[in-house]
Amino acid sequence: MNTIISTPNGGRSGLQKTGFALLYLLLCAAAVIQILPLVWLFLFSIKNSQEVFDLPPFAFPASPKWENYTNVWERGNIGQYFMNSVWITLVSVILTVLLASFVTFAMTRMRWKLQGLVLGIFMVGMMIPVHSTLIPLFNVFQKVNLIDSQWSVIWSYTAFNLPITIMILLGFYYALPKEVEEAAVMDGCSVNRLFFRIILPMTSSVIVTAAIINMIYNWNEFIFVNTFINSDTLKTLTVGVQSFVGQYTTDWGAIGATLMISIVPILILFLLLSNRIVEGIAAGSVKG
Repeated sequence: MNTIISTPNGGRSGLQKTGFALLYLLLCAAAVIQILPLVWLFLFSIKNSQEVFDLPPFAFPASPKWENYTNVWERGNIGQYFMNSVWITLVSVILTVLLASFVTFAMTRMRWKLQGLVLGIFMVGMMIPVHSTLIPLFNVFQKVNLIDSQWSVIWSYTAFNLPITIMILLGFYYALPKEVEEAAVMDGCSVNRLFFRIILPMTSSVIVTAAIINMIYNWNEFIFVNTFINSDTLKTLTVGVQSFVGQYTTDWGAIGATLMISIVPILILFLLLSNRIVEGIAAGSVKG
C-alpha cells in the first residue's frame, strides 16, 4: 500500500498540506459567516427606514445616511445610555471578580466546615434561569427602595456572574504553588497582605479572562435593566434603543446606528484581548 510520508527534513507531506488547506478554507468560510451579520448591521445603520425594506439586505445605499450616528448621539440620548452602560458594566465586573477571588481563595486555601456545601450552592446558581428570578428580585428591590436604581442591576449582575467566575478561577487557584504562600507567612505576612500582594498578581491572567467574559455579558444584558429601571436617564444602550420605536413610526436607521455603537466597544475589546481570554481559560483547565 503506497502512502505519502513526511520528508526527512521535517517538511509536511502532500496529504498534510491538502488537509491544512481544507482546514484553512473551512475556517475562512466560518469567519465570513460570523462577519456577515456585522456587515448587514452596518449597512442597515446607514439606510433610512424606507431603504431598509426596499433594498436588499447587503445593498449599499445610494446616499448613505451617516447622520443617523450623529442624530442618535446628539438627539437620541445615546451618550447618556453609553455612559450608563460603561458605569454599570465596570462596577459589576469589579465587584464580581473581587468577590469571586475572595470565595475562591477561601475554598482553595482554607479548611473550614461546610466548605463543600457552600461551593455546591454557588455552582447550583449556574442552573437557575434568569427569568425565574425576576419577580422575587423585583419584590426584594422594591422593599429596599432599589427599584429605578442602577444598583439593583449591578447587584443582579454580580450575583448571577459569581458562579461562572468562581468556576473559571478554581482550576487556576488549585494549581498555585503553596510554597510561595508558606514562605510569605513565615516572613510574617498577614492573610490580607498575602491575598492582595501575592495571590492577586499571580492570578492576573485568569482574572483578565473572567473580567472580559463578565464584561461582554453585562454590556449586552437587557432583561434586568428593562425590568428594574424606569427612568430614561438611567437606562443602558441595550434598552435605550427602544426609544426609537414609536406607536406609529419606527426609525430603523437610528436603531441600526445605536446597535452598531453598542457593538463596537465590546468588539474592539475582544479583538485586543482575545489572546488573554484563551490564555486564561487554557491555563486554568490545564493546570487544574
